[in-house]
Amino acid sequence: MITSLTQAIQRLPMVNQEGGAMPGKGLTVLETITYFVVAPILAFAVISAISWFASAPKKEKRDVVNRIDDEDDNSFLTMIA
Repeated sequence: MITSLTQAIQRLPMVNQEGGAMPGKGLTVLETITYFVVAPILAFAVISAISWFASAPKKEKRDVVNRIDDEDDNSFLTMIA
């Protein structure tokens, strides 16, 4: 009974493999962290920055020819163009 359990445990990783699949070497800890943590966070940050810059409110352009802003809010000087 123990030998059959041992054989079943040894064959367990082979159950998940497709026919003809030859797995390569495993990833190191640094490669795993880079691929599955750092790369997604970096991609998210880049996409977020691009979308933020694309949708950021634009500064209003002042029309210098038609209006002169004075320090006094009660008086306006207008120029006829």
